[in-house]
Amino acid sequence: MLASPWKIVPRPIDTPTSVALVAGIIHDLQRDDDGLQAVVIGWPRRLDGSATHMTVPTEAFAEALGAAVSVPVTLQDERLSSYEADARLIARGERDWKRRKTRIDAEAAAIILQDFLDHRS
Repeated sequence: MLASPWKIVPRPIDTPTSVALVAGIIHDLQRDDDGLQAVVIGWPRRLDGSATHMTVPTEAFAEALGAAVSVPVTLQDERLSSYEADARLIARGERDWKRRKTRIDAEAAAIILQDFLDHRS
């Protein structure tokens, strides 16, 4: 199974707004019978595994989203995903930093999802 970027969801200011936005997208996907089985969220951690300034808000978002939707919500380690995404884009011939910057988040999301798929039991 291969992961590919689907959609970038803009980060709203607060958790309730974010949860409502993403839960609405999930409900629409389920209504369209898109086969959605889980939601995977990048879990920010430092290289040594300790929390970053975004770890707690991300965990709170995942918990709130999990309570709002009927599919499992999973946190997946995202360490070095942006670095790997940038390296992949360069390897594909994308040399211009401004162009790569607009595509890094989607590429990193695909890397995080693929890691989840590769390591699930």
